Amino acid sequence: MHPWLHFRTITKHKLMVMQYCFRVGLYKQGLLHDMSKYSPTEFLVGCKYYQGDRSPNNAEREDIGVSTSWLHHKGRNRHHFEHWVDYSLDDKYVIMGAKMPRRYVAEMVMDRISASRTYLGDAYNNREPLKYFLKSKEKLWFIHPQTKKELEGLLRILHDHGEDKTLWYIKHVYLKKNKRKSAIKRKIR
Repeated sequence: MHPWLHFRTITKHKLMVMQYCFRVGLYKQGLLHDMSKYSPTEFLVGCKYYQGDRSPNNAEREDIGVSTSWLHHKGRNRHHFEHWVDYSLDDKYVIMGAKMPRRYVAEMVMDRISASRTYLGDAYNNREPLKYFLKSKEKLWFIHPQTKKELEGLLRILHDHGEDKTLWYIKHVYLKKNKRKSAIKRKIR
């Protein structure tokens, strides 16, 4: 058991996501990001399987075949596309991904940057979050196609142009698109 090391790791990650979220104007999401990791269901598993260089959820999966911590976490944190998996309206027995609101896609980008920074340390560079995404991209059949496209697009901006330009784009372009559409709809009504 490594309670102190696990606490330090998740807190470092949470604070980093919070700083990124604040930079793009997602204050509430920044403050509330990953609070469930401090619940006994997630925290105790994290302490037991702590390794420091990867998620304890993978170690739990390897040990018992499932990650109870992850099942708890994804159900409570909307910045994970797995949270948005549901039955299709067309066929109630087909599982599909629902389209994620942009504010949660943006938080997911901050989460991926911060997780990469936390686990890779000095080996981190702006290519790593996209590299990690592309490793599993073809297997992600349960993510909504538009969400997958937006996530990859934002990670490519990070890869090609760096953090500052990515955060500027998210704040001033990506997150504004929803607000413009909402304002137009309100004026039409």
